[in-house]
Amino acid sequence: MTEKTIPMLPCRTLQPVLDFYTVLGFEVTFQQKSPNPYAVVARGGIQLHFFGMKRYDPAESYSTCYIRTDDVDGLYEDFRTGLKAAYGRVPARGLPRMGPLKDTSHGVRQFLVSDPGGNCLRIGQQTSQDHRHRPAPEETFSRALHQASLFADSRDDPAGAAKIIDRVLRMADERPTPVQLLRLLVLRAEVAGRLGGDATATSLLAEAAAVHLTAQERELAREDLERLEELRG
Repeated sequence: MTEKTIPMLPCRTLQPVLDFYTVLGFEVTFQQKSPNPYAVVARGGIQLHFFGMKRYDPAESYSTCYIRTDDVDGLYEDFRTGLKAAYGRVPARGLPRMGPLKDTSHGVRQFLVSDPGGNCLRIGQQTSQDHRHRPAPEETFSRALHQASLFADSRDDPAGAAKIIDRVLRMADERPTPVQLLRLLVLRAEVAGRLGGDATATSLLAEAAAVHLTAQERELAREDLERLEELRG
C-alpha cells in the first residue's frame, strides 16, 4: 500500500509561478487555462500543484508546504545557481525570495523559498532523530541569535526578530564576539529588507562587512559571509 501527498497551492496568476519554478529546475508537466487555471510542476520526487484565484493576495499568503530531502545542500546550491542566472542575484526580500541554509534547533538543516504566489516551501534534511527544540543557549548573544532566527523563519515575524537583535546590540555591559556580531548584523539586515527598510539594510550590511575576522573566524562564519555577499548583491 503506497500513499503520496501532493500540495495544492494558490496563486493569483499561474505564469509567473511557473516561470519561477522553471528557474529552479522544475518541469511544467500539466497546465490548463480553462475552465479553471491549474498547473503542475515536478522535479525528481517533488510535485506541486497550483490553482489560480483572481482575488488572491500573495503578500497575505500563509500557504506553506514542507519538502524533505536527503540532499538539502545540493538542492540549495541548484536553486541558488538558477536564481542567479535568472535574476543576477539570489532574491532575499519581497516575492519571490530565498532564505539562507541553516541548521535548526529541532534537528533539521533547511532553507525557505517563497514563490511569486506567496507560497512558502520549507525544504529540509533531518540531521537528528530528536525533533524536539533544543533549549535556547544561556549565553546572551547566542540566545538572541537563536530566538531571532526562530522569529524570522519559523514564525515569519521579521519585526519580532529585529526587536530581539536591536535590544542586544544596544547593551553596554556585554559585547558579542566578532562572529556573533557578524551573524547578528547579517540577520538584522535580512529582516530589515523584508520589512522594507532598504536604507537600514544597506547600512547594516556595510557594518557587517567591516567586522574584522581572523582566518579561523572566517571559516566559522563561512555561510554567514556567503549570505552577506548575497544580500549586498
